[in-house]
Amino acid sequence: MNIINIEHISKIFGEKTIFQNASFGIHAGDKIGIVGINGTGKTTLLRMIAGLEEPDEGQIVRQNNLKIAYLPQNPEFPAGATIRFWIQDCEEEWKVQSNLERLGITEYDQNIEHLSGGQRRKLALAKVLASDFDVLLLDEPTNHLDEAMIIWLEDYLRSYRGTIVMVTHDRYFLDRVSNKILEISRGQMYSYDSNYSRFLELKAEREEMELATERKRQSVLRIELEWAKRGCRARSTKQRARLERLEALKNGQAPVQDQTVELDSIETRMGKKTLELEHVSKSFGDTVILEDYSYIFLKNQKVGIVGPNGCGKSTFVKMLAGIETPDSGTIEVGDTIRIGYFAQEEKHMDDSQRVIDYVKDIGEYIQTRDGRISASQMLERFLFTPDMQYAPVGKLSGGEKRRLYLLGVLCQNSNVLILDEAGNNLDIPTMTILEDYLNSFMGIVIMVSHDRYFLDNVADRILEFDGAGHITQYEGGYTDYLEARGGAGFGMDGTKLSDVNDNGGKKVQSKASADSGKTWKQNRPVKLKFTFKEQREFETIDSEIEALEEKIVALDDEIMKNATNSGKLNELTKQKEETETLLEEKMDRWVYLNDLAEKIDAQKNG
Repeated sequence: MNIINIEHISKIFGEKTIFQNASFGIHAGDKIGIVGINGTGKTTLLRMIAGLEEPDEGQIVRQNNLKIAYLPQNPEFPAGATIRFWIQDCEEEWKVQSNLERLGITEYDQNIEHLSGGQRRKLALAKVLASDFDVLLLDEPTNHLDEAMIIWLEDYLRSYRGTIVMVTHDRYFLDRVSNKILEISRGQMYSYDSNYSRFLELKAEREEMELATERKRQSVLRIELEWAKRGCRARSTKQRARLERLEALKNGQAPVQDQTVELDSIETRMGKKTLELEHVSKSFGDTVILEDYSYIFLKNQKVGIVGPNGCGKSTFVKMLAGIETPDSGTIEVGDTIRIGYFAQEEKHMDDSQRVIDYVKDIGEYIQTRDGRISASQMLERFLFTPDMQYAPVGKLSGGEKRRLYLLGVLCQNSNVLILDEAGNNLDIPTMTILEDYLNSFMGIVIMVSHDRYFLDNVADRILEFDGAGHITQYEGGYTDYLEARGGAGFGMDGTKLSDVNDNGGKKVQSKASADSGKTWKQNRPVKLKFTFKEQREFETIDSEIEALEEKIVALDDEIMKNATNSGKLNELTKQKEETETLLEEKMDRWVYLNDLAEKIDAQKNG
């Protein structure tokens, strides 16, 4: 049964429509992953379910006495509070302490303001999980968590029998935990009873069905327009009905697909010398970050950096970017090296500055493989519509600001990209295109990330920090790293990563080898043509459709005349339904034959 009903809600921020007459039901035991492009309202929906915001129209109905716990994306803490002070107001303080120990926090007299982002995240998570709840709302729960903590949280949520609604960009996490996906797109909600892997298939099927319906509408519209051009007797009942259908077809809306971020790799020449570390050491008090470490980054290398929170990963990349200095040793940067640094926390943005001016400050024009493009064009490729470009930065959502910050880094014509937790607050579509961009990037990529899927798709080498100043090197992506150290993660289809082959995939026959037995005759292009039967059908189908339409009009007249004769009325109604079904089949056939005719003509003319 539904424990929360979202009924016909609408929500507008300024000129931006977030939800428009959207509805959705949450059942007891659902583990729902919310997906969608940044700015579509994922966080807003969580806040409305939690009762922290209200829809402009519609309502959210909750079961009586339903207890809801909410982990926001950016938890807030009292100024100057210690961990011990902050957890004292909890009814079950021991539960919070137990969760903190599992999450690796044992020193309770620390000032919360001095904790890292990951430690503050653990603190908020420990308190939320210790509360008494029926429904758990999680906004980006894996942000700032290291691999061990993410796996612990996965196991906890998988075993929890209550209801979970979460927003996350971590695709492995989403795939393992969720049993339902809620997609938010252009103000509407689409529900899929599946995990993330199956959702991708179901979404593709839905979009294909929408496109097929639109192709049919366009084809039928063509034939109706051709009929209208030939002239018609508008006074007759049949012609009036056909003209009304033509108007309905013209007013129909084509399905609108979500845009995706488009990125062109921006290339800058790189000389022989890249980034070279020689006997580098770094400590903060008694905490050793790096001890006598030497390494040379190779051209076009994609290096993933992993390790527990607080082990110094961010400090390491800050040293590479020249923001921090080593205690001893040297970091030499080649003369041709240009570094683009994407920090874990985006730099301060002037909320009053227009979005387009933020990019213009980097450059009026950006050099890409396709030549120079303007700042406005680059923004459009990053899903910033013209009206958004001239809006102040302060109007953007957290995820949209993150995307703008990423655009600014990528527009700097760098040949070394340093990304510190790039996935934080970025939506899955943006992450997917970023992965494609980095794979084609002609330069060095150095990325700190706990996003296992991201590392599997991009990294060709993993550097693991052990928290004691030492780094171990592993070849390959995240899956290869897990196998080499004897770990067991899970892939997008739920398969244990330890069960995959040496290339990080299941042992299947490659397409190239599967196709290798085909002869040149089998591979040559097929010549399109009508069969004899199809040619005859193509020549007569227009008149058959017209005859069926006339029959339906005649049946309508007969139904009106026999409105009081129940026996005759049932017979006529049945005939009309059968005729309409036949007309629908003929129209589908008409679409197929006309599409084939167009392809045959194109082949002849090509």
